[in-house]
Amino acid sequence: MHENMNMSSTKPRIAIPIPTLSELEYNRRAWPQYASAVELAGGEPVEVPLTLSQGEVARLITSCQAVLLPGAGPDLNPQKYGAEREPACNPDDPARENVDDLLLQDAHNLHKPVFGICYGMQGLNVWRTGTLVQDLAPLPVNHKAGRAVLVAHTVVLAPDSDLAKLLADSGELENVTEDEQIRGPRLSVNSSHHQAVGIAGDGLRVVARCPEDGVVEGVEGTAADHFVLGVQWHPERTYATSAASRALFARFIAEARAWKPRVVTESVAG
Repeated sequence: MHENMNMSSTKPRIAIPIPTLSELEYNRRAWPQYASAVELAGGEPVEVPLTLSQGEVARLITSCQAVLLPGAGPDLNPQKYGAEREPACNPDDPARENVDDLLLQDAHNLHKPVFGICYGMQGLNVWRTGTLVQDLAPLPVNHKAGRAVLVAHTVVLAPDSDLAKLLADSGELENVTEDEQIRGPRLSVNSSHHQAVGIAGDGLRVVARCPEDGVVEGVEGTAADHFVLGVQWHPERTYATSAASRALFARFIAEARAWKPRVVTESVAG
């Protein structure tokens, strides 16, 4: 079955969880944007409801070749990364966290490509035993700018990163000058978050930061045989207008199309 699903003529199936359990208007507005970007890049979006049982999620994952973790309004439970909840921390969404954990476990076991966006990147980092900064309010950059602001700030990419390489031909990178403290190609991005990665998780490398305050804006996996990428901004919102956004989804879908299952003794379904 896996061989048939990975034929080049078929669209790779991308598991995308519903963003939240209870914020229905947010779900109606947000999830279709991720699905549209996946479709336009050549993939088939697969909705993962947060009300499924663990067994139902496991069976659904089996038919998917990659995982996209979308943004969301809630914050992750800080107990998951060994911290006490701060007053500015939003309530968590246990249903979303449980589904994400199942998707990430399956992707980790079988080396399925993973793309985390905003909350999705934060969840990826915490699942990999990393930590989060619970509130960025004291910092000089308005990271909570929101979807109405097309360009909120820039991010500087690590020059030797896979992220920088896959965006190199987008025409949207600008080389920073020699007197900059943080050197590397710079990309303008939108921004809708008040938390961020603190300590990077196991097998993750920080590959993008906001130059004004050092906030982590991108991570990628360190294993050469497993595509794992997280960005703090929202490329799904700018797919139609940004070549860099299209390049991110194109690479993710290409990795999903090329994925082949590796032999393991157990996975989520086991």
